[in-house]
Amino acid sequence: MKYFISSKWRNRDRVLELTKKLKGKGQFVYCFFESNANICSSEGDPELEMQEFESIPNWQADKRIYAIFKDAVSKIKDSDILILLLPSGSSAHIEVGIAYGLGKKCILIGEKKEAESMYLIFDKFYNSIDEFVKSV
Repeated sequence: MKYFISSKWRNRDRVLELTKKLKGKGQFVYCFFESNANICSSEGDPELEMQEFESIPNWQADKRIYAIFKDAVSKIKDSDILILLLPSGSSAHIEVGIAYGLGKKCILIGEKKEAESMYLIFDKFYNSIDEFVKSV
C-alpha cells in the first residue's frame, strides 16, 4: 500500500512519528516533510516556519508554492490511501477531498468528538497513531 499523510506543518512531530511507524512496518509513505518541493525546513521550529510561509506576498503567483501544490496532487494520485492526521488545517482537508474524488480510501486519525457530516468521507476512524498502526 502507498500512504499519503495529510496534516499541517505545525503537526510535524506527529507526522514524522506516523511516517516512521508505517515505514517500520514496510509500508510506502509519502510524507510532505520529505518532499523536495518544500520551502520550509523540516528542522526548524514548525510555528516559525509556518509564520514565514503564511506571510509570502503574492503567494498565488509564487512558483515554489505551485511546485508544492503539483507535488502533493501528484502524490495523492499515486497513493492508495490518504490519512488525515489531526489536528490539521484547510489544505489538509482539501487534500482529503481530492483523494475522495479520485476514489482513494480515506482514514482519519485523531479524536473527533463533535459530529461532522462531511467526515463521513472517511472509511475508517482511529483515535491514535498507535491504534491505526496496529491495524496495518
